[in-house]
Amino acid sequence: MRPIVDPREGDVEDDASSTKQRTLVSLAGSLLAEISIPKLLAAWTILIVLPALLLGVAPLLISIWISMVSSKALAIFSGVLPALLLVVLIGLAWFGGRPLWRMMEANFWTLNALAVQPAYALSREALRQLAERFLPADADQRSRDTTRALSAAVSGLLICGLSILIVALAWPGTRWTGTLADLSSVSTLAHAALHNSIVIVAGYLAVAGLTWGLADTLMPQPRDLPLIGPAPVSGKIWRVAHLSDIHVVGERFGFRIEGGRSGPRGNEHFKAALAKLDAIHASEPLDLILISGDITDAGRSSEWAEFLDALSPYPHLTELMIMIPGNHDLNVVDRANPARLDLPTSPNRRLREIRALSTMAALQGDRVHVVDDATGEPRSTLNAFLEPYAERIARFADRGTMRGAWELANVWPQAFPMVMLPKTEDGLGIILLDSNAQTHFSFTNALGLVTREQTKAIETLARRYSKAKWIIALHHHVVEYPRAAKALSERIGTALVNGTWFVRRMQRLGGRAMLMHGHRHIDWIGSCGEVVIVSAPSPVMDVTDDRDTHFYIHSVGTGAEGAFTLFEPQRVVLRGGIDSAREDGPMAACDQAQAHRTGRRSSASMDSPHKM
Repeated sequence: MRPIVDPREGDVEDDASSTKQRTLVSLAGSLLAEISIPKLLAAWTILIVLPALLLGVAPLLISIWISMVSSKALAIFSGVLPALLLVVLIGLAWFGGRPLWRMMEANFWTLNALAVQPAYALSREALRQLAERFLPADADQRSRDTTRALSAAVSGLLICGLSILIVALAWPGTRWTGTLADLSSVSTLAHAALHNSIVIVAGYLAVAGLTWGLADTLMPQPRDLPLIGPAPVSGKIWRVAHLSDIHVVGERFGFRIEGGRSGPRGNEHFKAALAKLDAIHASEPLDLILISGDITDAGRSSEWAEFLDALSPYPHLTELMIMIPGNHDLNVVDRANPARLDLPTSPNRRLREIRALSTMAALQGDRVHVVDDATGEPRSTLNAFLEPYAERIARFADRGTMRGAWELANVWPQAFPMVMLPKTEDGLGIILLDSNAQTHFSFTNALGLVTREQTKAIETLARRYSKAKWIIALHHHVVEYPRAAKALSERIGTALVNGTWFVRRMQRLGGRAMLMHGHRHIDWIGSCGEVVIVSAPSPVMDVTDDRDTHFYIHSVGTGAEGAFTLFEPQRVVLRGGIDSAREDGPMAACDQAQAHRTGRRSSASMDSPHKM
């Protein structure tokens, strides 16, 4: 029996949030029709209006305070008030310094994400695409690098010039000093505060745009990496299966947010990938299985449950598996409605963090360590770190109160980075980052950020384990790939807001580390200076059920002169058709040209690398 409309094939409602089935204009129209105006006004007030007014009125308040202090200096500093103020300041720094710094850093990069990065990236990539049209097809790498660098420089100059123009237009309405009498006129104060804030933000935009353009111009340009051949017969080699963006859904026939009906249904592709890994591991053992984010489609409990259920038949694989969160695990407010937003005071994002942390603890809690915020040194395992919070976490998951969310506010940032330590001084270590910026709106869920704390921890670990090799796993891509594109929309991705800064910091590791990420669903292996960058394709996204997908098993280890090297990967194909992988057998679809099998076997533990 077959109904007129087969519900297993979905319908137009499954495409409601799909960027593959609908244009951005269409999605924007739906957003305007569905968005909650009261919530939007409240969110704008909390996140934009109040900070802008405070930023603009701050110079006036500071000038008033300085004048009052200077006129009463003797009275103020002759008593016990200075000592009292000092104690208060020390107390604030001791108890609230680090959370306050995190909040300031997050707000700083949020400003960049809203004001600088989109304008700069759009300008840069548009210029690059235009310039590449005039490059000959056989242009050498140096010419392409020069084109990319000049596009970044011109883009920075354009942003800087436009920002200076805005400063010039707003400057006549600014006022930087005042008296107590000015506080009595709300309209005068608001007028000055508005113009002050425009000048401050535009001035910052001018400096930041120029800085970003200069940084992108001077840094090594991304290049495709010419792969070295198969791994050598000697030396330390680790086999790392790299999965990403599996977007597990909570329904048997559910479709994913981005793909809608142009993507696969359910979770059979992920289950087929696990079956392939199981068969490969039985014949040629793996050392690590890395899933670099977007494990779920919207961070719902049912999706995490499906993920754990899919892993249950493969306990020997879960012993090798580590994961990091992606933007879909944390920042999607409503998978069916991109217009829905959470207020900054909502506990819902904290719930998504707790779900992800609980799953990570179950999967890798005894094998990874959290890093001390102050020293950057590894401390307790993830499970030991979470144990004191277990009761509060369970209570919050059951009740979801604002107080519970506040009590657990520091658990997530303190949990990252996580590190799987090398077992020997020259072994392989894995550093797991959270690269997700905090957003409260599904439509802007994809922004990325690596905090200064996490970056400092990477550098501390690299110094402490000076002979070790490192895989640094994050979800977001750090650079836009050096690929020609037909449409500008293909060039405008959601790379890290501070990606160029992060890549420059990683240059300091001297070729001892490589970055592995997902997010874009694109298959790319390249380098930026000495930093090797590996982008994982998604084995489930961007194709319908009848199309093949693939993932890679990478061989990493010691190459010439002891350098950390990425050798030729093994490409594992998942045949199209939900049931075809089972019918063909789990190894039938492996690309034999890439799968260089020699019958070798080794221990599957991280401290026992392959001897080849």
